[in-house]
Amino acid sequence: MLTDPISDFLIQIKNGYMARKENVVIPYSKIKEELANLLSKKGYLGKVQVRQKSKIMRDLAIDLIYEGKQPKLTDVVRVSKISRRVYVKKGKILKVLSGLGISVISTSSGLMVGSEARKKGLGGEIICKVW
Repeated sequence: MLTDPISDFLIQIKNGYMARKENVVIPYSKIKEELANLLSKKGYLGKVQVRQKSKIMRDLAIDLIYEGKQPKLTDVVRVSKISRRVYVKKGKILKVLSGLGISVISTSSGLMVGSEARKKGLGGEIICKVW
């Protein structure tokens, strides 16, 4: 049985918002930290901290932010999965909800938002769409 840590990460954040939590704690990995920092930079998440639990164990503590009573992140869709990878060329990167959302793309220069990848002329694997 295969597990997808990025899907688990995204769903834990979405469930935290649906449960009206102030923060969520997620097991650490480099890609999760990079994805959390990217979503934080774009205003979907609050402060992201890496906490040391023991010598080798770490986790991510992520603050969730709300606008009034509405969560900043309303939905997230995992596009590329373990069983089916989805790649996009630089000219085929589409806007999410006519520019109201973002797509996260894994490029040769690291994770970036779709609009940023379009400007830099980079394509790659579509990780998820967030709005």
